[in-house]
Amino acid sequence: MQVGIIGGTGKMGRFFADVFSSAGWDVSVSGRKTALTNRDVAEQADVVMVSVPIRETVRVIAEIAAHLSERQILCDLTSLKAEPVRAMLTSPARVIGLHPMFGPGAESLRGQTIIVTPARCEPEDLTLLLDVFERQGASITITTPEEHDRMMAVIQGLTHVSTLAAAETIRREEVDVAESLTFTSPIYRIQMGLIGRLLAQDPDLYGDMLRMNPAVPGVLAAFEDAVRDLRSVVESDDPARFREYFARNARHYETYGSDATRETDDLIRCVVSR
Repeated sequence: MQVGIIGGTGKMGRFFADVFSSAGWDVSVSGRKTALTNRDVAEQADVVMVSVPIRETVRVIAEIAAHLSERQILCDLTSLKAEPVRAMLTSPARVIGLHPMFGPGAESLRGQTIIVTPARCEPEDLTLLLDVFERQGASITITTPEEHDRMMAVIQGLTHVSTLAAAETIRREEVDVAESLTFTSPIYRIQMGLIGRLLAQDPDLYGDMLRMNPAVPGVLAAFEDAVRDLRSVVESDDPARFREYFARNARHYETYGSDATRETDDLIRCVVSR
């Protein structure tokens, strides 16, 4: 079997080229400086993967759609699914959306999650891909493109916005980052680490995740309301009101509480042992 990765010279493209090569597949890639063009890859490969920045994905899919056949499988590797999947469905190919929930700095697929949104394919098409990923240790979540984007608005959108808002607040308060670390316990150092980690990444990637997911504005509106309500609770100086607020959310998380404590205890031990 041959997989062709459009954008395969980028970090994520190279990662998946290694994944398929390790599984014994023939791998071809196209990029800005490769001899093979996107059309070459689209016409030759059994499985065609589009691995380009989010804002370029639909355009690249449109570029290759007419050069695909019904016998081929077309996938994308972007953080959004509804719009890319709609674009892929304009081709005659079988269509499976993919979203690896990790960055290209991952050492392997072991312990990583890949979200899969089958749109037009046979069961054997899905098995063909999932076998490659699962044999190398990945966990698979299967969903629809629309549900994927709704969940990503919370898992990625809300997380990134709250992290950026915390960073902006710290900057506005003129808190020296290095000095603040001398005041932190391990768990707060982890939270500061998440802020620093995000800000060390590509701003265009995070900007596209937030701006291009149509479900994000609704989540941000809910976040604004939540912050406003929490501020009202805190400024009321009413202990009973805060306890009720806290308990309401604790009930929502009660099935995850013990796992969350165990997982964060592991992180704390790692920080302390450094």
